[in-house]
Formats: sequence, structure tokens, C-alpha cells
Amino acid sequence: MTGTGPYRPTMADVARLAGVSLKTVSRVVNHVPTVDPALAERVLAAVSELGFRRNDMARSLRSRSTSGTIGLVIDEDLANPFYSSLAAGAAQGALDHDAMLITATSAEDSDRERGLVLEMCERRVAGLLVVPAGGDQSHLRAEMEVGTPVVFLDRPPTSMRADTVLIDNEQGARSAIEYLVARGHERIGVLADRLTIYTMRERLAAAEAAMERAGVPYRADLIVDGLHSVPDTQAAVERMLESPEPPTALFALTNRLTLGALSVLGRRRSDVAIVGFDDFEAAALVPHPLTVVSTDAREMGRVAAELLFERIAGDRSRPRTIVIPTTLVERSTG
Repeated sequence: MTGTGPYRPTMADVARLAGVSLKTVSRVVNHVPTVDPALAERVLAAVSELGFRRNDMARSLRSRSTSGTIGLVIDEDLANPFYSSLAAGAAQGALDHDAMLITATSAEDSDRERGLVLEMCERRVAGLLVVPAGGDQSHLRAEMEVGTPVVFLDRPPTSMRADTVLIDNEQGARSAIEYLVARGHERIGVLADRLTIYTMRERLAAAEAAMERAGVPYRADLIVDGLHSVPDTQAAVERMLESPEPPTALFALTNRLTLGALSVLGRRRSDVAIVGFDDFEAAALVPHPLTVVSTDAREMGRVAAELLFERIAGDRSRPRTIVIPTTLVERSTG
């Protein structure tokens, strides 16, 4: 194995190390049951030593006009408007480079994420786009070292330096709080998902800092985290509204939490103001006044794909972090 760049072992390398024919290696890695057990053991030992991964997609790619395939691993399903827009942007970026995009969801499970990215690497994707589910991403280090470029989206990796495309969470949360304070609100309830999620920590910290700068008293009873579903959020908002000093405004840190809060406010015919982080298609149609921190998830996906294809083409510059700005938009006036 020579050369200065990363090298991915081939079946020929496995055959050479194991002292068998290329045909024998092919039969072993494709699980043909009639291979002599002693030969199979030598092949598997060579596979393990070299870190070989079979190229399941090579034949299909050779028969197409595409230049390759990239993988996208998201942490939630595509029913979430944010992730469907992100995937659409990544798909457009792949199309612009005459490539295919395959998408999978980790269901917010770091072990599942690990399995998915390694499976995609076994299929010899040209590169990976990953929204980290949590934990660390050290399992990707070996793949990156043998030449599989990886770009992270929405959340940075925790155990390595790599290209990352983020939303400006600090700007978005700050603008939401400033908007509410400018309209006279001092009792602002904040609804957050689990704080193990990078975006939640960033948005909550920025919201609290903005309230402190504005002289809004800190109210621990009006800041609730760990809300992951619409029912969770509904219960939290009900408790807030029943408290002796209920909030006059709410800031929901995801679109799912916004929907949960809106359902309660609408049922109660409440005049509590609300700002939600992340836009969604029906935001302009809700009967309750709604302002959103609009994030261009489609642009995030497109930019990340473009950065990935630069790496695939041979760009070896230092890892970059690109931040996509947010915009505060009044979507519904009720």
C-alpha cells in the first residue's frame, strides 16, 4: 500500500494477505456457505486485520451515470418539517453533483447511529452527512482516516474536529426574547427539549442571557426542559397557566413544542403570546398569533452537501464551521 493519501483496502489486498484467490475472498464476504472453513477463517482474519469493507453498491453504481452515493443520517424521522427540509436540501446538493442520496434515521439512539453509519460505509458511500444523536462520534474516526469525508449538521461532533454546518441558535433565541420584551413581557415561559441535545443547551443559554440583559427576573418555575413530545408540552403549559403568576408569553425551542403549546392556548382561548423556534408549513394558518424563529433547514442541507462534495473532490483544508442565520417572522396574527 503506497501513496500519501488515505487508502481503502480491496479484496485483492485481502486475498494477498490470506494467501487465497480473489474468488475465495468474494465467496467468503458474500457468505457463500460451501467455502472450506479453514480458508474462510484465514480470509476473515485478513478482513479484520486490514479493516476491509465490501463494496455492495459498486456494481450498481458502475451501471449508472452517477458519480457516487452519499449518505444522510438524521436523528428524527422525516415527518418533522425541519428534517424533511434538511433532507430535501441535501438531496438537491447530491443531484447538483449527479449523485444519489440515501437517508436513514437513528431515532435519537447513538448505538443505532453507529450501526447506520458503519453500514453505509460498508456500502462504500462517497461521504456522509450526519446529525449526531448524542454521545461521541469516535466510531467515525477510522472511516475518516481511510478517506470517507464526513460533514456534521445541526450539532457539532463531541470527540473530533470535522466540518460542521449549524443554525445560529444564539442569534435566534436572543431575537425571540428581545421581541417579547419589547412588547412588555416580563413573565416569559421557556419550553425546552432534553438538555443533552446541543441545540437545546445553546438556545436555552441564549434565552436566559437575553432575559438577564433585559432585566427580566429569573423564574425557574417558568423554564421547563425535558419536554420531548406534544403531550409533555401540553402538560407543562397547563401547569404554567394554572400557577399563581402565569407567564404572559412563551418561547418554545422546537416546532414540536410550539405545536404542543399552541394546542393548549387555543383550547383555553388564551391571549398568552408565543414565539417558536423553527418554522413549519402551517404556521401562517394557526388561529393563535404566532411568531417564529425561521431557520433555513433546506439551505443547511444544501450547504452541507456542497461542503461534502468539495471534500470528496480532494479538498484537504482545515475543518470548517458554517453558521446559517435565522430570521424572526410573524407568521400568524390570529
